[in-house]
Amino acid sequence: MPLPIPLHCPRCGAAAQDFSGCAACREEGIGANPVPPLADLSGLSLETYPGGPWGWPSALSAPVGEPVTLGEGGTPLVSLPEGGPDGLWVKYEGANPTGSHKDRAMAVGVAAALAAGADTVAAASSGNAGAAVAAYAARAGLRCVVFTTGEVPGPLRAQIDALGAVRVVRDGTAARNAAMREAVERFGWYPLTSYATPAPGGNAYANEGYKSVAYELARDVPGFREGAGAVVVPTCRADLLSGIARGFRELRAAGLVAGVPRLVAAEPAGAAPYTAALALAGRAEQERVSVEPMPSPAFSLGESRPVWQGLDALWGADGSAIAVPTEEFMAEHLALGARGLFLEPSSAVGVAAARRVARERVGGGPVVAIGTATGLKDTASVAGAAAAEERVPELAKLLG
Repeated sequence: MPLPIPLHCPRCGAAAQDFSGCAACREEGIGANPVPPLADLSGLSLETYPGGPWGWPSALSAPVGEPVTLGEGGTPLVSLPEGGPDGLWVKYEGANPTGSHKDRAMAVGVAAALAAGADTVAAASSGNAGAAVAAYAARAGLRCVVFTTGEVPGPLRAQIDALGAVRVVRDGTAARNAAMREAVERFGWYPLTSYATPAPGGNAYANEGYKSVAYELARDVPGFREGAGAVVVPTCRADLLSGIARGFRELRAAGLVAGVPRLVAAEPAGAAPYTAALALAGRAEQERVSVEPMPSPAFSLGESRPVWQGLDALWGADGSAIAVPTEEFMAEHLALGARGLFLEPSSAVGVAAARRVARERVGGGPVVAIGTATGLKDTASVAGAAAAEERVPELAKLLG
């Protein structure tokens, strides 16, 4: 069955027949995700944009009918005092209904599944996407199956289960993805995440929801309409990074911004294919980089190859990539808590990288890190906390 809005590979131009990525690029060992056309934002105004993926329904190049929503989007910008005169900010996506940026995509993806007549949606996930799919499927009255592994933290397992999804556990990412592929092909379930190898990225219609992050940033951050500053994005399969890039491209094409801020991919040092790729001179070599990812507290990040649309987002926005060592981002994780922001370690990767960008101030302007999820997703990351008496010495006297 033809896709209701055609998808074409941004790398080679081939038309897509499904959501498994570009078959021609996959033959070359490159994960590339076919996308719908960019939306025309002419006649719209950032001053009246209400926020969220449903704020401008006409901006969604996705076959959706009635919105499926839990109030996602419109997340706060939290300033960090060490940012200097131009500012260092965290766009706190943990304020979304299920606690992560994935809500923006899954609201749109589930609406597309509902419009397509699906009765079951499927996702392969290390946690955040699974929780978001489960919530929005429940909201829409659809069955949800989440393919995952045994390494998913307990709070995320509990969240997925409480939201009524069926969890299918497999040993490792490859087996998880293979199980999802088989289910999609055998039963016709509607896929909302990536399941092919090399990873091409998630459902292209769902990813349209991520453009709203760019619209909100352009509306709210001084300097972004002129193209000053930088947006730092924790990056794995680059759905969020490339969605933000698409949003800014649409804004510039419509004349709603004069320029685009620099984009930076933030990665844990143990799994940093974008950093490895951009260290090479030629794009052909960059596309084919492969690294061996290492386990990390930033469990939602960690891919062996750069996804093509992530590279394209960086190429088109004077972009760069930063690999952050574990000790640096875990120190940032604790420091943010002391400032009142409890983020997951993957988000702390982005904030630690943003601090480096802010110190360099290449081109000047504000720096915004995308805080992708709340720290409640993995409470085991908060280890070795000092006893109350050590943190507040007066308590020792009080408690005798």
